[in-house]
This record gives sequence, structure tokens and C-alpha cells, in this order.
Amino acid sequence: MYKERWQRHLWQPPTPLFEGKEKVTGSKEHLEISRKAAEEGMVLLKNDGSLPIKAGTRIAIFGQASYDIKKCGGGSGNVYAEHTYNLDEAFIQKERESGKVTVFEELCDFYNDYIKSTIKTLTIDWTGIYEIPEPEIPADLMKKAENFADIAVYTVSRYSCESFDRKSTKGDFYLTDEELKTVNLLTEKFKKVIIVLNIGGQIDAEWFSSNDKIGGCLLAWQAGSETALAVANILLGDVNPSGKLADTFANTFNDYPSSYNFNESVDYVEYTDDIYVGYRYFETIPGAKEKVAFPFGFGLSYTTFDIENVTATDDGETVTVKATVTNTGMYSGKEVIQVYASMPQGKLGKPARTLMAFRKTRELKVGETQVVCMNFKIRDLASYDDTGKVRMSSYLLEKGEYNLYVGTDVRTAEKIDYKYTVNEEFIVVEQLTQRAAPSMLKTRMLADGTFEDMPSYKSEPKYKKSPVNKAKPPEKPAKLIDVAEGRVTMDEFLAQFTDLELCNILGGQVKTGMSDTRGIGNIERLGIPNIQTEDGPAGVRMTRAKEYSTCFPCAILLSCTWNPEIIYEVGVAAGNETKECNFAVWLAPALNIHRNPLCGRNFEYFSEDPLVSGKCAAAMVKGVQSTRAAATIKHLACNNKEVNRMLSDSRVSERALREIYIKGFEICIKEANPWCVMTSYNKVNGTYPSENYDFVTGFLRDEWGYDGLVMTDWGCVGDQVKEIKAGNDLKMPWGNYDIEKFEHWRKTWKDLDEFEKTVGSPDGWVSTNLREGNISRADLELSAKNVLNLILKLD
Repeated sequence: MYKERWQRHLWQPPTPLFEGKEKVTGSKEHLEISRKAAEEGMVLLKNDGSLPIKAGTRIAIFGQASYDIKKCGGGSGNVYAEHTYNLDEAFIQKERESGKVTVFEELCDFYNDYIKSTIKTLTIDWTGIYEIPEPEIPADLMKKAENFADIAVYTVSRYSCESFDRKSTKGDFYLTDEELKTVNLLTEKFKKVIIVLNIGGQIDAEWFSSNDKIGGCLLAWQAGSETALAVANILLGDVNPSGKLADTFANTFNDYPSSYNFNESVDYVEYTDDIYVGYRYFETIPGAKEKVAFPFGFGLSYTTFDIENVTATDDGETVTVKATVTNTGMYSGKEVIQVYASMPQGKLGKPARTLMAFRKTRELKVGETQVVCMNFKIRDLASYDDTGKVRMSSYLLEKGEYNLYVGTDVRTAEKIDYKYTVNEEFIVVEQLTQRAAPSMLKTRMLADGTFEDMPSYKSEPKYKKSPVNKAKPPEKPAKLIDVAEGRVTMDEFLAQFTDLELCNILGGQVKTGMSDTRGIGNIERLGIPNIQTEDGPAGVRMTRAKEYSTCFPCAILLSCTWNPEIIYEVGVAAGNETKECNFAVWLAPALNIHRNPLCGRNFEYFSEDPLVSGKCAAAMVKGVQSTRAAATIKHLACNNKEVNRMLSDSRVSERALREIYIKGFEICIKEANPWCVMTSYNKVNGTYPSENYDFVTGFLRDEWGYDGLVMTDWGCVGDQVKEIKAGNDLKMPWGNYDIEKFEHWRKTWKDLDEFEKTVGSPDGWVSTNLREGNISRADLELSAKNVLNLILKLD
């Protein structure tokens, strides 16, 4: 029975998940899902009529990035794919399939030879980061291209990785001199120039947004293995773009509100922009609107849509918005309807616009109409008072009118004939308790662009209340399958554990099979399998085994689909690949907020907006867990900078924390119930979240009703005694280590397995901390129960 229940998680080579079928990992079916998602999330930023490319057009493909497409970012977000198409391959394939275009292949040969010869000279480490400068194009080749082609296509790419942040310099946020020289050359030589942005985060937008000689710009993001095929399909009009920005594109780096202090210190980040992140800043703060190149929610289509008959009603609890959408153009296509609210400024101050709901239409044929329906709770209009200006530690509605705006981006959304009015001075919709409040945040931004001084809050450490297990062990030794099948209770089963076994189950276990990231459980005496984890979030990442899997689009693109249904499909596919490769826990999705464009991990995260982030993550989790694999949402919380991520302190107000930085996690947990949550490396207001009762018990369990497993990020430097007592269940990738020895390993960055040889026996940890009363057996059992409940959910 044990082998039948958890057979895929035992020692065996991966076998096809579905009997009588080929493996699904890296399959054509999953590549098609990846491509569909890529096509739906790419955003057409600019088009003067040059796109879609007309049949019979001859094209020349420029830029080293066109021939070295970045399918995803680096670190845990990197995925081994069997093949990644470059842009020349994609267009040549389309040429041979349909004859729509003709590619100038002599130019392709030049770039491909250049890429191959240049890469041989580079040393590429674990980050995968390397730079290939733009080559000098021979004059005779340029002349041939000019004479041959009707359109020039030029790609700009950027690569980023965990552990590093991007830079606000040429070659990263800004174009290099060589790139700018190539752009100027192409706009001089060709009547039509199309730009493709193969990037994992925002870059400077001025060079293409204000240049009338650039006819079109497609934001392709890092869209997985099928990036280039999706680009070709959109540029040629086989697919109508329907992606919308889930981040604001400002003109320059300095236009973002967090730019001035992002690199102020490696030891801390002060979130002085407070709740005014992304469009909440640009649409609210005086003078900020002019700094926007492309607003939040923006995206062009090859067709046009009319939005009519917009109505809103409420039943005292829920607001329902309906709109009639008609395709009035020349192509089939999809549109995204977005609902924003404006709240009275009151004493707390509010953003000028806040996204409340959204819905993407189905594919509408020319002339076809669809009525879309969106809703949200009236309580979602509330703001959090973290300093007692109105009512301390409460979500409340202040007196005044709450208006709605409906449209296709934040800037053009129009006010509708509906308002919700509060006549009282204020209405408390939820009274809460102060949690994780700052002690060192000096100031924060207000709605008029000025700053207010912040109080300094001190809090005493709090720990979970662990009930003593009064159950007796069963008469006959029991195994976990006996709990699963109801023959013994969980408490009876736990009573069998030795102290050492309890300690061991709260730390990561040895790797088996193709896992890179180690296991959970692993007590053979008690029939507890060693279930394996594996990295995400762009696919199942098998670094050590060098096994191919499907590389799905990065989260930053998936959010731009504004379509939870396609994200659910990606989740199902990723869950099936996770299970087929004998993993049980996929370490994804990640949903930290895009506070600043330079965060090295933005490609892994969804959006600057918590509603978009939460809805996207919930869809992914539902898809993954429909396969009975576990999803892991991460990194709770404020992992918005990668430099010194193990030690840096994110100093943020409780209001910004609740309304912006953990709101997406709250949405995902309440809508999708992920089986695992991963805490972040960084401190938040002076304490590691893994050690902070307010995070892992207060927010998660007490306020949001979470009943799953909480784990650390890999190699988190928090103290495991404090973590368990706070409510963090599992230390990864191992537990019970000597912190001084760990610090030595971290600085020398040796292999994880090498560290294990020097860490010492967990016996010392058990005897010291239990004997001296630093932790109780009841504390260990409560966390062990969450580990075992996770395993019981698997099959």
C-alpha cells in the first residue's frame, strides 16, 4: 500500500505519467501551451501601420539578440529546453511553411557565424550571464540588405539572474552605444523598422517611443522555448496581439519613485514610496503622469473594439460591473476590460486609481459581441490605517464618494455612472492587530508627493502556542499509510517519533533521482517517503540531471496575458511534468511586487500590482495542484532586491506591506490554497520573515486561514529554533546546522553536499535545544504535522 500511494516518489527512473502514452515532459503538447501563452502575453507597444507584416514582404533580421534569444532568466528560473528557436529560424520556418515573407539569409549567416565564434571565447558561470556586443556590419552586406529588404527587424535583449540586480547603465537599462548606433543606421537605411524587446524587465523607453522612424515595437519578454515562433506569428499577423502591460513603462530610470534610494545601501532598502508603487505613483503624484511612456494596462491590437453599455450595481456586499465589447475592426482578437476605483483622499490618502477587477474576452470574430461581467467586494475599497489617523490597525472606508472607471488601461479608463457613497466619517470593515510594523523607516510618501515622518514601533518576539500531544503510540508500530487510511490518528502516529526523528523531519533531505533541490520527509522506519522538490517558475528545472523539460514563459509575460485561464493551463502542464519526473513539490510560482525595474528577479515575478499578481498566482497554483503536485508560492515577503539578499533589511510601513507587498499572497492563499509557502531571505523591518510570528502565523494562519506547510528559502540564515517557534515548519535544504559553519560555507559558496560533510550531527542540535528548554517537543510536533499533512495530500 505504501508503494502504491507514493510510488512515483520512491527510487525509480521517471516513467510516462499517463499509461499507454509518451512522456509529457517537453512534449509537443506542452510546447504548444507554452507558445499560446507567449502569444497571448506579448504586448504590442507601438504600430504606425507597419504591422502586421504584409504577405510578400522581404525582411532583414538585425541584432545579435535576434540570433541568441533569451528564453528565460538565470538561477532557479532557468530551464533546460531541448531547443530554443532564434528569430531567423522562426521566420525562415514561416517562409517555408507559407511563403508570406522572404528572409535575407546572407545576413543571418553573418550573425550566426559571429555568435558562434564569440561564444567560444566567453566563460559562462552558473548565472548564465554573458554579453555579446553588436558586431560592425560590413558595408557591402548592409548595402545588400538595404537593396533586398522592405522591413528591418531589430531585437534588443537583456538577461538577469537571482543573486544579482540589474544596473541603470548602458548595456542594461539603457542601450549601449553600439546598439544605438545600429538603431540609427537601420532607421536611416530602411523605410520600416520593427523593434522586438526580448527582456525580463523594463528598460529605457524613450529611444523607441519618441522615434517616428521606428514603425512598430513588440514587447516579447522572455517567453520560453517558443519565444521566437510566437514573435514571428504576431509580426506576420497569424496571431493578433492581446497582451497588456502589467507594469508601467516610464521614460527613464530616474522617473521611477524608488530609483533614488534603490542602491543607497547594501544593508537596507527604505520603502519611502510606500503604497505609491507603479501606476499608483504615476497616476497620483503631481507631475508624474508626464513621465510615463506606456501606462499600466496598455497594449495595442490589430483590430479595434467598442466598449458600450457599461453598468455597475451592488447588493451591499459585492459590486458587479458589466460591459458589452464588440470587435469593430478587420481582424479577430481579444480585449481586456479593466475596472479601476478612485477613493476619497480623507485622512489616510489614497492612489488616484486602484485596479479592482479585470476580464479578458474570448477570441471575438469581426463584428462579434461579448458581454463581460466583473465583480469585487465593497470591502476591497478599504484602506489600512497603520498609525491611528482614523482607527488604528483597521481596514476602513472613509467618508465620501467611491467612483469607478472602466477601460482598457489605467490612463484611458472612463468614469462610469456609478458611485458608492459613505456618509459616516468612516466604516471599519475589518479590525486587525498591528503586525510587522517598522522601527527604522524614517519617512514615507503621501498622495500629494510630500513625505511624512514615520513613528518607530517596537515589538516583543511572539511565538506559536503548541498544544501538548497527549495521545499514546499505537500498540503496533504504525506507518504513514496507516494515517492516510484512517487506522491511526496523526497524534498517535507522532507519538511514535523519537526526538531525533522529529528534528530530522523539519529539515531538508538527501537528493534522489533527478532532483537539484532535495527532499522532504524520509523516515523509512515510519514509512515516510523522501518526496523531492524541484525549482521553478518557468518550468521544471533539472540542472544536475541535464534533462530537458518545457520552458514556459516567465511570470512577467504571463501577467500580461491578463488571462487566468491560460495561466491555469500552464500550471497543469507544469504540474504534470513535476509528477512525471518524480518530484512532488514545484517551487513556484513567485509573486513579489515589481517595486523597481532593476530587481534581478523581476522576470520571475508577475507585476507591480498585487491584484494582478494574486490572480495570476492563484490560477497557476490551481493548475499545478489539480495534478496532485504541490505548488509553492514565494518569497514572503519584500524580496524586491537581490544584492545582499541574505542580510538586507526591507524597511516598509505596515500599510504598504498589507496593501501592496503581501496582498497578492493573501489573494492567492484565499483563492487557491497552495500547499506550500516559502519565506524570503531578506529581513523585513529588522527580522527574517521565517523567524517572525507575525508573518508565518499572524498573517498566514490567523488572518488568512492558511493550513499548509511553511518552508524557508534555500540556505536562509535564520535561526531554526526561532523559526519553528514562530511557525516556520521546514528548514531547507537541510536543518539543524551550526550557524557559524553555515556562514563559512555561504561565504565560500561550496557545494551543498560538501557543506553536509562538515555540518555535524543533528544529535547535538536536538539535545542542546530540547534539554535546555529553547524549544519544546510540542513545537516540533506541530510543525512536523504540517510536513506530514503535505505528504498525505500527494499520490
